[in-house]
This record gives sequence, structure tokens and C-alpha cells, in this order.
Amino acid sequence: MVAVVTGASSGIGEATARRLARDGAELVLVARREDRLRALADELGGATVVAVDLTDDDAPARVKDAVESGHGRLDLLVNNAGAAWRGSFADIGWEGVEKHMKLNFDATVRLTHALLPLLRRSAPSAIVNVASVAGRISRARSGAYSASKFALIGWSDGLHAEEKPNDVHVGLVLPGFVSTEGFPQRELMEKAVTRRIVSTPEKVAEAILAVGPGGKAERYVPRPYWVIAALRTLAPALIRRGSANAPAPTTKGDAAT
Repeated sequence: MVAVVTGASSGIGEATARRLARDGAELVLVARREDRLRALADELGGATVVAVDLTDDDAPARVKDAVESGHGRLDLLVNNAGAAWRGSFADIGWEGVEKHMKLNFDATVRLTHALLPLLRRSAPSAIVNVASVAGRISRARSGAYSASKFALIGWSDGLHAEEKPNDVHVGLVLPGFVSTEGFPQRELMEKAVTRRIVSTPEKVAEAILAVGPGGKAERYVPRPYWVIAALRTLAPALIRRGSANAPAPTTKGDAAT
């Protein structure tokens, strides 16, 4: 299996690369920090490294060229790269929304479009888009981040319907709080009660395999978070009251670090 993993230099992306390597996958590691990518590639016994900012105009073509020239096929695309910058809309304005959309949504769409012919040619194949619980429920000071993840989820559902006849599966992973390099909610880790709701990159990596090669539609991490998403539909006023001042779940990838 040939797999592209974005945001591979740390956190969820790195854990996913390690997990796929255990299954013998040929890896294409994508992120901005070349030194970390090469160190990981060496540790895993070899991998193709593409050091690129996914928001650059030529980024999709560079990744595509690396996959075609080095492997000739693509069985799994893991769109994990992303970032969150908290702030109220009054403070960050359109620029803040645009910043989130450019990385968390636009970059994923552009890369997927570039690689889709390879995925179709290699079918059965899979795309895994790493969204967030924040793509189902928005919180104060994280509306821009949520908007980018809501968009990713909606687009992913449509893409799955379109590509199913081509035997290209599209799955979603929706992490809540995950302890990564960019994890900002340290207060949650300091309390035994709230520490239970914090997951690990390794658990997200297992979920990625479940919805990618495993063919599941979507997976929440931790899994009980689906209840919160369900309540958003069944009792929206309750969720609004509870989430007004709550910290925002974050999915930390690495095209931004």
C-alpha cells in the first residue's frame, strides 16, 4: 500500500505514519518541516519526503509528482494537516476566517483534486479527511476553525457519494481533545476528571485506519464524543448553553508548523 500523510512531522500525522509503517506501507510524508520529516523517514526505514507548505500554489503538483515518480500509484490519502488560531470574530474578522479556510479546507480540496486520478487508477483506494468534533459543534472564539471543519465534513460526504462508483472510499475522523504539540488546553490535563476526555495521536491513527482501509464512514475520537454531536441535533439550545464558554477541541496537524 502506498499512502500520503499530510502534517506528518508531528502529532496525529506522525503517529499515523508510524502506524502505517508497521503494516508495511510505502509512505509519502508531507509537511513544512523537512528536518523532522527526514528524521522520521530514516527511523521508519525509508519514505518519500515532500517538504512543502500546502497553501502554496504549486504544493499539490509537487506532491503528485513525488507520488507518481516514486511509487506510480496511491492507495490511501490522509488529509491531516491543519491548525487552529482562537479568537472572536470581532477580533480576527474575515482575515481569521480566511486563514483557517485556506489551510484547513482549501489546501485539502486542492491536494485531493490533484491526487484523485491516481486514487481512481489504484482503486480500491481511500481518502481520510481528519476533521474535528468542532466540525459538528462550534464554540466561542473558535467559529472560524469550526467553519473550516464544517466545510470539510460537508464536502467529504458529497465526495464519498461521487467517488463510491469509482471504488474510492472517503472516510472522516473527528477528534475531540487530543494531546499533541499544539495542544492548548493544558488545564484539562491537570485535572483527573477532565483528563479522561483527552485522547492521544495513536488512538486517532487507529481511527484513521478504521475509516480508510477499514472502510468505516466516520469515527469520533474518543468515541463517546458522538453523543455531543447527536445532542447538537436533538437539543441545540442545551448545547449552546453548555458550549458558550467551553474550550474548543483541536485537531493539530502540521502544514502550519
